[in-house]
Amino acid sequence: MKQLFIILITLFGLSANAKILDKAKDGFTLEISFETKADIKTAYNQFLNVGDWWNNEHTWFGDASKMYIEPSVNGCFCEIDGEKQALHMTVSYVDPYKEMRMIGGLGPLQGLGLHGGMSWKFEEQENGNTKVTHRYQVTGYMQGGLEGLADIVDSVQAIQMKGLEKALLKH
Repeated sequence: MKQLFIILITLFGLSANAKILDKAKDGFTLEISFETKADIKTAYNQFLNVGDWWNNEHTWFGDASKMYIEPSVNGCFCEIDGEKQALHMTVSYVDPYKEMRMIGGLGPLQGLGLHGGMSWKFEEQENGNTKVTHRYQVTGYMQGGLEGLADIVDSVQAIQMKGLEKALLKH
């Protein structure tokens, strides 16, 4: 298991924009935010088009265009490629154009039996821009503790946020 994490750090070890708020043996919390010139509706709708901005390397089947988010309670953040299917997270809260929350474990966290709460907030700024804030809190048990996972998840989530930010530059 330790070797898997070393490989993940090597593959995804770019400098992350996320702020790790805390990390302990039983969990961690990270937060990433950016401001975009896109209005709040454009930012939220682009977020929902997850297949346009999620990184292909961080999917189960190698093609982010197969991913989608159903913006309703119990909705699916899923990936379907023919008969192959993956539930990434389940939508637990929706306040359109303001916030969406999801529960579950992304990627390898699922196989480790870890659970997380994720939120995506969209706030209109005085200058008309939109601030997008992504927060992910993960909890559970893993032999050796979860502290080492915080930096890995931080890096991977930073990649996703950069993808969303880049997609919003087109608007």
